[in-house]
Amino acid sequence: MKKILTAGLILLPLWALASAAQTPAVNSRVAPLQENTSSELSTQQQAQQWGLSDSDWSRYQMLMKGDRGIMSPGLDPLTALGVETDNSTERRRLAELWVKHEYQRTEKELAFQRDVNAAWLRLYPETLAVNMGANAAGIAHDTQGRLALFLKENCSRCDARLAAVLADNRAVDLYLVGIDSDDGLRAWAVKHNIPVEKVRSRQITLNHDNGLWFRYGMGQMPVLLQQGANGWQIAAY
Repeated sequence: MKKILTAGLILLPLWALASAAQTPAVNSRVAPLQENTSSELSTQQQAQQWGLSDSDWSRYQMLMKGDRGIMSPGLDPLTALGVETDNSTERRRLAELWVKHEYQRTEKELAFQRDVNAAWLRLYPETLAVNMGANAAGIAHDTQGRLALFLKENCSRCDARLAAVLADNRAVDLYLVGIDSDDGLRAWAVKHNIPVEKVRSRQITLNHDNGLWFRYGMGQMPVLLQQGANGWQIAAY
């Protein structure tokens, strides 16, 4: 039942996985000066949240009104500014800000996820594991546990999570949400420099999502699952 792409991209039989799973409105009487001041403060606060200056934020807003906003809607300011700058020093500064921001975000989410896992154990100890089936075809058991990563195009957080997984040299099954064709999968793999030799050896598999993300993703993107003794569990968002 496996579907094999002509370029050597191996797709998992997704049926095997699926079958095993059981601000207030502004008062019109407020003076224009007060409204402008409030707007300026809001802009300053947003810029400060990302470690940016007012001029950085203005440039970001300008970029998102142009081609970059059309190609990458919702792109975060650090990535947008970093991608669009031609200045190597500026790019390095923005890259460091992005890493710091991503580290803080990840730490917060992991801390919350640990508490969520603990709550599941207390309240519903029998249902914590996201069980996709111990014998799902193409899923190998190893000491670290195989990974499954749900991601989509034009998602900076997805790209960051993918880079971390690839750098860790882990066995991983990639599920692309919103890509329905084999050609689309192939193009995505080339664009993201997925190692062909690892795909051929099935250390990495490329898969159509076929709705699995709605079942296991809990509305988050990206979602990283890890295989353990009790099946698949959410490892990170």
